[in-house]
Amino acid sequence: MINIENMEREDLFINRELSWLSFNERILREARDNKTPLLERLSFLSITQTNQDEFVMVRIASLKDQVEMKDYSRDLAGMTGAEQLRAISQVMHDFIPQQYSTYNRQLLPRLEKEGIFILTPDRLVEEQEAFIYDYFKSALYPSLTPMAVDQGRPFPLIPTMSQNIAVLLEREDKDDGKQFFATVQIPSGVPRLVKLPVGQFAHSKGLLPRTTHCYILLEDIINRYLGEIFHSLKIVERCNYRVLRNSVMDIDEEETPDLMTEIEKQLRLRQWGEVIHLAVRDDVSPKILKKLQKMMRVEKEDIYHIPGPIDLSFLGKLSRTPELSYKTHLHYTPYEPQTPAMLVGRKGDSIFDLIKQKDIFLSLPYESFNPVLEFVKQSARDPKVLAIKQTLYRVSGHSPIIRYLEEAALNGKQVLVLLELKARFDEENNIQWAKRLERAGCHVIYGLVGLKTHSKITMVVREEEEGIRRYLHLGTGNYNDTTAKIYTDLGIFTCAENYGVDATEFFNMISGYSEPTGWNRLTIAPYWLRQRFYDLIDREIQNAKDGREAYIWAKMNSLNDEGIIRKLYEASQAGVKIDLIVRGICCLRPGVPGISETITVRSITGRYLEHSRIYVFANIGKEEVYLSSADWMSRNLDRRVELLFPVEDEECKARAKEIMEIQFADTERANIMASDGTYKKQDRRGKVILDCQSFQENLAMERAGNEKTRWKERIFEPINGLGAHEDYDQTDASDMLEED
Repeated sequence: MINIENMEREDLFINRELSWLSFNERILREARDNKTPLLERLSFLSITQTNQDEFVMVRIASLKDQVEMKDYSRDLAGMTGAEQLRAISQVMHDFIPQQYSTYNRQLLPRLEKEGIFILTPDRLVEEQEAFIYDYFKSALYPSLTPMAVDQGRPFPLIPTMSQNIAVLLEREDKDDGKQFFATVQIPSGVPRLVKLPVGQFAHSKGLLPRTTHCYILLEDIINRYLGEIFHSLKIVERCNYRVLRNSVMDIDEEETPDLMTEIEKQLRLRQWGEVIHLAVRDDVSPKILKKLQKMMRVEKEDIYHIPGPIDLSFLGKLSRTPELSYKTHLHYTPYEPQTPAMLVGRKGDSIFDLIKQKDIFLSLPYESFNPVLEFVKQSARDPKVLAIKQTLYRVSGHSPIIRYLEEAALNGKQVLVLLELKARFDEENNIQWAKRLERAGCHVIYGLVGLKTHSKITMVVREEEEGIRRYLHLGTGNYNDTTAKIYTDLGIFTCAENYGVDATEFFNMISGYSEPTGWNRLTIAPYWLRQRFYDLIDREIQNAKDGREAYIWAKMNSLNDEGIIRKLYEASQAGVKIDLIVRGICCLRPGVPGISETITVRSITGRYLEHSRIYVFANIGKEEVYLSSADWMSRNLDRRVELLFPVEDEECKARAKEIMEIQFADTERANIMASDGTYKKQDRRGKVILDCQSFQENLAMERAGNEKTRWKERIFEPINGLGAHEDYDQTDASDMLEED
């Protein structure tokens, strides 16, 4: 057995930030894959942009703060903050050209073959030119403000993520060579993608107007007529640019008398943080670039030259525009979440009757989220319900859950809601929801000092003939009816007494000062969850040493906790077979001789975002299955309120295990991790083709009695020879080695 205590950290662990960048590269692979429907490829490319923006504003910002404070501590992989920033910069400078190669060389030509054009001003026909000029004069010109920069007018504060145009000007009536600098902000309240008339354009291309769609970017319209806002001045040079600022909130919760007020203040300050990322068009002149760099104090390595539209997130809106919905071949096949299999054929007067009969398992988005909504709605209206207690982290923009909780309070129920205000980038929405719930009479807790409450639990207290009964929903994902259609998550309904007792203690703990000394079924972070996982892994280690069957299956979003990783290495050296499904960050190195030979890691990317957390332990034939809101990340184990709960009903347990087995058998969505941190697609040789997400769609349809396809024949096809993604587009020699 190798003594890992004496090994260099870089030999044992992968840097968290570089692992995340690898995750975004896997998302880019989906955008580059010819098998992905074209408009869905646009969506994936858009996601790489929004992912990257958040990464810069939070992760890079945190590292810059660390360097600024002269903190020379090293991360899990042995890197200082400065070393991480240099490595990140190199990867991002390689990644962005791949994004734009995907956009310019792959997606734009394919869109045009489908009659979808994103036009630049030089490609417009006369009719379109007249349209954009009228649009500029009527809708844009009144709101544009040129901001000169000189001795009396300092460089303005440029909001984070805003689109801007930098301009160098000269007077038309003087030939003295004197130049002036100004900047113009693109209006943020106007749709960035403008629909153009297509009549003359379609005829010029030999296309039918009804099947042709033309668009132009807002910044291109403004650039076309920019001279109209600088009277008597000549534009010498111009360049589009965009900045990202440090968006890390600095809140001392111990010293803050009113958390909501402080967060509202920090939200106002967020858009004015230090500039840490400057994106400019690649045609920027040295003069303008020097001016921007000086005015915003940006380091050279934080400047990115963009060969196309700055910020590709607009592609997400284009991919979902209703006017293109008729082009069904460019979208994923529509899928409607099915009636949960464990509710099919069951009868009862209410959701409570159904839960009382037997625990119910939900697998989203393959099965419908409606039972969760119905659970809260019926609880709000049922005269037998005395109280509803729920944790909320992220909810949708028009959340029915919020409406039902308001209704419950107005109906005289006791309603307790822990609404986590510190959910990153959802702070503003959650503040509004919290105020609304309070107005309705709900008791709202904003979160616990120093901790984020990330657990997913609802408890309903109901007075019945037999006495008080507690009904629970426990889940792995947010109470969000929108993401429930695109995130894979699991949940269980139960009214088992042991769970109910624990749930009561849990809510008493977060609403008051109660500190339970023991639990029946639930395990809570940050107090007991880490040790619980250690104990479960240690049991497998001992079983392996005793020559008994020992294995661990675990599915999560991310894995970066040093203590857990070291435990898994210890388990591997003892002979425990460990198979991990980790969608995003993974700091563990699998398959290292003598250290992690028995560990495999795969990442599933595809139509749905894999969000569920499942933990399975062999336990010498008495298999234990757990679901959780927590990943194996230090923040989840030490700095968040999380829940781990066992799946005890045999049918529910079988369903959770089945999901793992399907994903282990996948040949289409799985990316297999090598010990150096790179990923490659699953080798399909000698295997049957299985797309785990399509398979689960069809399985849910079959179980709901809605079998539209002979899915077994469609999904399972034996293949011989290579056959591995032969149409996978790798046109660039510099394509990535390796997908929130």
